[in-house]
Amino acid sequence: MLRTLLLNPPGFLDFDGGAGARYQSRREVWSNWYPIWLAYPAGMIEGARLLDAQAQHLSLAQTLAIAKDYDHVVLYTSSPTFAGDARVAAALKAQQPGVLVGMVGPHPTVLPDRALQCAPAVDYVCRNEFDYSVKELAEGAPLAAVRGIVYRTGDATYRHTAARPVDENLDALPWVTRVYKRDLDIEKYNIPWMHWPYASIYTTRGCPAQCTFCLWPQTTSGHRYRKRSVDDVIAEMTWAKDNLGAVREFFFDDDTFSFEKERTRQIALRLKPLGITWGGNARGNLDYETLRIMREGGARNLVVGYESSSQQILNNVKKGIRVEKYVEFTRNAKRAGLMIHGAFILGLPGETERTIEETIRFACSLDLDTIQVSLAAPYPGTQLYDWLIARGYLNEGGSLVGTNGFQDVMVSYPDLPSERIFEGVERFYRKFYFRPSYIARQIARIAVDRSERRRLLSEGRQFLRFLRERRTSRRYGRDTHATGA
Repeated sequence: MLRTLLLNPPGFLDFDGGAGARYQSRREVWSNWYPIWLAYPAGMIEGARLLDAQAQHLSLAQTLAIAKDYDHVVLYTSSPTFAGDARVAAALKAQQPGVLVGMVGPHPTVLPDRALQCAPAVDYVCRNEFDYSVKELAEGAPLAAVRGIVYRTGDATYRHTAARPVDENLDALPWVTRVYKRDLDIEKYNIPWMHWPYASIYTTRGCPAQCTFCLWPQTTSGHRYRKRSVDDVIAEMTWAKDNLGAVREFFFDDDTFSFEKERTRQIALRLKPLGITWGGNARGNLDYETLRIMREGGARNLVVGYESSSQQILNNVKKGIRVEKYVEFTRNAKRAGLMIHGAFILGLPGETERTIEETIRFACSLDLDTIQVSLAAPYPGTQLYDWLIARGYLNEGGSLVGTNGFQDVMVSYPDLPSERIFEGVERFYRKFYFRPSYIARQIARIAVDRSERRRLLSEGRQFLRFLRERRTSRRYGRDTHATGA
């Protein structure tokens, strides 16, 4: 048995690089998602530890001091963080030449040979879901016998083992909340639209939707929809309520928690007696009755990917939903008493100056509770990436994230240059959040809720600083936020 460390490596200050984050970058307001994918093997391997150096703001030296006690270190990496993570791997090998170093995550899944070539200190990478591959290696299985990996056999040669079958029995996986309690400080994690401290879990893997930009289904978990039993979900939530007393809200971070309406209702009905508050990722097509049952079962806030108000753009990225359905859904959610966090993306195929302005007006007309505005992120392995490459719209010399941790623009269209897409994010935020009606509503919340007062004032300061630093970083290319990694 190898002493195994599951590591989310250190990176940029205030960088949301947790394995649950869909867009790794510095956020508008302090945000850290749980390294949920690493928590699974951490709970399966005897004596293993999950170390989130990013969330704990550990330096490289501090991370190495902990890692020296382990024989096997598995790093979660992504396309934006890969270069820095490769340097962490090199430092691990320099400190302890005999340590077995692996990398997991979407980037090595899509580009395994290139990952090994660009990170010479890494011994193997995993493809797709990696829970059992890492477990077998930790238990001493030889590299050649482990399915689902690519490993180094020489200076420039790599061997691909057979693909690992998709895991169908999700109830056999450990409860990540137990790993959180054992290894993590839950107060280090935050997503601004949830009550803090919060905790997140998955109840499913895979997403049947075909959105061309979405990272996880196309690179890691696939489009086959697999689900835990309702009994197993409720059992974990019951345990978490009893053992994670500081958690004020739980978040179901499935690609689409609400995909099966009847299952969603069952979970909500059985959560109701627990008296917990929760939220989750939902598709903007739920009917009022389902939303009402969710609210009565403790749901408070749903995250919905609206992306754009342009039906043509939604069709271009295979969103599979009509704009009119968004309007109906939002009206029903408000009627049910649910808050909505709306996610929008600028720079998807078909974007123009006009569609950006129309989407801003659309978001304001929906009067959502909170929003996030991301730049189109063409990750390798997604259909969006391939589409942009084929048409010459991808800036191949660019980066998903700049040297200061802010998300950058990698797309440019004949009638919409990258600079205008980048500027659109700030314009979107200012027009949405600086509306008199929105400001008045927040003042009312501050007046009646002391905890909300502190949080909203703090987040307001962070948000204004984000806009200022983001604009400055784009203009001058300053690099003032990187840590030792």
